[in-house]
Amino acid sequence: MVSAKTYIQRRQKLAQILDGEPAIFTAFSAMQQTNDSSGPFVQESSFFWLTGITEPNWKLVLLDEKSWLVSPTKSDIHLIFDGGMAADDAQDVSGVDEVIYDNDYKSLLKKIAEKHSTVRTILRHPHSNDYDFVLNPALQKAHSQLQRLFSEVVDCRQELSKLKAIKSSEEIELIQKAIDISIDGFNEVRETLAISEYEYELEATLSYSFRLAGSEGHAYEPIVGTGKNACTLHYIANNDPLPIDGMVLIDAGARVGGYAADITRTYAIGTPSQREKDVHAEVEKAHRAIIDLIKPGASIKQYSASVDEIMKQALQNLNLFNTPDDYRRYFPHAVSHGLGIDVHDSLGGFETFLPGMVLTVEPGVYIPEEGIGVRIEDDILVTEDGNRNLSAALPTSL
Repeated sequence: MVSAKTYIQRRQKLAQILDGEPAIFTAFSAMQQTNDSSGPFVQESSFFWLTGITEPNWKLVLLDEKSWLVSPTKSDIHLIFDGGMAADDAQDVSGVDEVIYDNDYKSLLKKIAEKHSTVRTILRHPHSNDYDFVLNPALQKAHSQLQRLFSEVVDCRQELSKLKAIKSSEEIELIQKAIDISIDGFNEVRETLAISEYEYELEATLSYSFRLAGSEGHAYEPIVGTGKNACTLHYIANNDPLPIDGMVLIDAGARVGGYAADITRTYAIGTPSQREKDVHAEVEKAHRAIIDLIKPGASIKQYSASVDEIMKQALQNLNLFNTPDDYRRYFPHAVSHGLGIDVHDSLGGFETFLPGMVLTVEPGVYIPEEGIGVRIEDDILVTEDGNRNLSAALPTSL
């Protein structure tokens, strides 16, 4: 697990970048799932990275070298039903200088605003208009409160993303543990393919394996898709029967200590068709070639251009690339994203790969009209002299 000393060092690094400007960060709020029940809680990643606190509605105040955690006010009834983190425990986990409560927080903000006209925080994600879900209200609520006190509220997302993009040895160890647990789960699934009848049985095997190994469970909703289901990139129903002969795409990863794994394999069930075998072979070949591109100092822009050439060739080999539109028709997603606390983590906006970055490589070919979807995904650490495939122990073979 990440130590309190590490959280202190992270906050100190951020404070140095902010150069005396105050910063306020908020935890996410619990969200309704059914009538009077909340859904599973996952913490806002930057708040977690700075504090290690996994409960809702806390806040963090940074001013130069001093830090405060603000404990949410809970009624006796809520404490009985939901519990709550004690101030001493929060201080032990995070290493903050002081834990305060709402009334003290309001007074502290007023004092800070008397000397500082600008405050930093995490604002609404710049691409959130593309999301097809309701945003957690905590960030906007905090933003509105700060606007009433400060002349300017500035987003701190970019500074944090640069710091978070380069993983420490502690973080790499947690990601590797999540990956190792995930690999064990995939291996168990593969052993049960011959006796399983439905997609949800494979999901259940993963869930059981992940939790039995001591992880926090799935880092994201697992994808277990056969036939045309494998062509829906975020298919999570996982309810359909498995084919007698065909393939199943499985995209899943465990979470350990707040850090995610993200692995995809496409496995044979019975005897796949020659076309299915050919598609898998092209994706597997592209996957190996793309990983070889990753090394420190390599241009991320050039990496994307090289990936395009590799994937276009794969589609040509499958007689799928006949017009320019065919490229994104049959390969409609990015080949890589950062990996960390967020499954889709930022690489910090850097122009080149840097040692300590962890990213996925996940080429795929999806042919809805043929009911064929193949994706292979591994988690790659950029090292001082190249890269290390953290999930290489899991074979990519069909």
